[in-house]
Amino acid sequence: MTNERIICAGFGGQGVMSMGQLLSYAGMIEGKHVSWLPSYGPEMRGGTANCNVTVSDTPIGSPIIAKNATAAVVMNLPSLIKFESELQKDGIMLINSSLIEKKPERDDIKTYYIPANEIAGEVGNGKVANMVMLGAYLEITNVVKFETILEAFKKVFGPSKEHLIPLNQEALKKGAEAVKA
Repeated sequence: MTNERIICAGFGGQGVMSMGQLLSYAGMIEGKHVSWLPSYGPEMRGGTANCNVTVSDTPIGSPIIAKNATAAVVMNLPSLIKFESELQKDGIMLINSSLIEKKPERDDIKTYYIPANEIAGEVGNGKVANMVMLGAYLEITNVVKFETILEAFKKVFGPSKEHLIPLNQEALKKGAEAVKA
């Protein structure tokens, strides 16, 4: 049974909102209950940004995830510091090790280190680091299918961005490979 409560967090401009929207849309496409709750710092681009995403087989009581997130995808150090305590015991933390050298203080969570910026650079575009992280998350949880994320991409970004699907598909694949290794 699916009941994933995910926090996606980083600086504005790192694609954390897009990551959350893609998960939400993909969940809807697959007939699941979803919620997406964005939160921006006052600075927008370059400031802090995060979103709470729930993908569930059952109705969702609240979009707020407090102290019981099943996963956190953190793209920068302030996000690690802020959201480590929000994970439930045995929760999953995916850390962008390109930008974060610090280890979590908790030992009751599963931690994965993904050099998302380096991988995105290898794929050919540093802007897809968020998709690398999303690919890693999907590989670990199987909350939605990779193909459904690509279908959701069309809905979130529209026809003018469909030419970017192969690049994003490659980033998802490389993220999945990073946690398989």
